[in-house]
Amino acid sequence: MGAVTPIDGEVLEGVSATTLWTLRNRATEAKRADGVIRDPWAITLLDAITYDYGKFGRPSQFHALRALAFDAVTRTFLDDHPNASVVALAEGLQSSFWRLDRDRHIGASTWYSVDLPPVIELRRRLLPHDDRIVTLPRSALDRGWMDRVDTSHGVLITAEGLLMYLRPDDALRLIRDCAQRFPGATMMFDSNPHWVSARARRGLRLSDRYVTPPLPFALSPREATALAGRLPGIASARDVRLPRGRGLFRYAGCRAFDREPLQRMRPSTTVLEFGS
Repeated sequence: MGAVTPIDGEVLEGVSATTLWTLRNRATEAKRADGVIRDPWAITLLDAITYDYGKFGRPSQFHALRALAFDAVTRTFLDDHPNASVVALAEGLQSSFWRLDRDRHIGASTWYSVDLPPVIELRRRLLPHDDRIVTLPRSALDRGWMDRVDTSHGVLITAEGLLMYLRPDDALRLIRDCAQRFPGATMMFDSNPHWVSARARRGLRLSDRYVTPPLPFALSPREATALAGRLPGIASARDVRLPRGRGLFRYAGCRAFDREPLQRMRPSTTVLEFGS
């Protein structure tokens, strides 16, 4: 991978800085002998970016398990749609491309990395160049990225750790516009439960030095799958369980969490299929 010059993580602010939170959790998990994820590039990024990671509180395996859930859906999609386009909205410092390429699932596909310019610049400086990656330095809410995507071999749109930071109208409008612009495509996103959103309104404190940005958008798993009947252009929706983790996370995919009231308490990961 080669040596990289240390970079000050303080160049990222607001919501963009949350990518350092998820990076710390994935990399910390990847460093464990019993870690749930293999993610050498996450470790490289963590070690290359100087930052007060301790302000994010105790590390959690949740973000690693979420990344694996997105990997599994992306892997299946690419196996079924060789040469497809994958659009990673607000990609942050995710290293999904390299995890999937390591296992030979990327092939000749095109990967569109969409994020704000400061994040794209960090990716450019710290991650290896690959001709299959198209970087688009703009907000996911700037629909200009849609004009750049090759739709000839299928499209998968991922929004990992994005929608919860948007206003509900903006989040739903983004999903609706994706369905309208990319008929026949697949979209995957995750949501917080309503109680997390409500707690964030009062200040969701990870430590005495860090409070998360507001999390205005929330959906229960049933509300997320009900989008198939609520928004035009969505042919179907399904809930995706997290893979099995350690400790209490070994029950993350348990079917008991599909029943009330537990169903309303857990985060959700949803796959939408757009109508042709």
